[in-house]
Amino acid sequence: MTIHSSHPFEEGEAERDPVRRFRGRIGGTVSLWTSGTGRDRAGLTVTSFLVAAGDPARTLVLVHPDADLLEQLEETSTAVVSLLSWRHRDLAEVFAGQFPAPGGPFRMDAWQQTEWGPRLASAASWLGVRVDTASRRDVGWSVLVEGVVEHAEVGEEPDPLLHRRGRYVRL
Repeated sequence: MTIHSSHPFEEGEAERDPVRRFRGRIGGTVSLWTSGTGRDRAGLTVTSFLVAAGDPARTLVLVHPDADLLEQLEETSTAVVSLLSWRHRDLAEVFAGQFPAPGGPFRMDAWQQTEWGPRLASAASWLGVRVDTASRRDVGWSVLVEGVVEHAEVGEEPDPLLHRRGRYVRL
């Protein structure tokens, strides 16, 4: 077996989509978006999101059209947005579909059910969001979903999980 410093099947730098390469240089805190209850829960690791201050504050998120999360957002009109810490990097990979999750991704950590959906109990900062299903529209290869922030908790974030150029980085 050979250990590679990069993905062995990744296209060369010149063949990669320049817009994706640009987006990868923006970087950002990794979030986990969850929705639903009981067996009908779904979640997705997301860095393509925005929180817009205002009265009311709003969130904008880009979700893959085939993601289970999109179906739950449309069904429940609610979501929990948790900011992840460095210790959550394996959980982020599980919800991104990159790591296996025997028994399902929600068995990987502790959760508290809220009126907006399952909240990662170990997340210090999180939002409860009411999704505006009428605002849904296709944007590029994703679906733009907008929501109103109904609840916000902000805790200490000594070691946030950051993503830049396809990798997790530490401050």
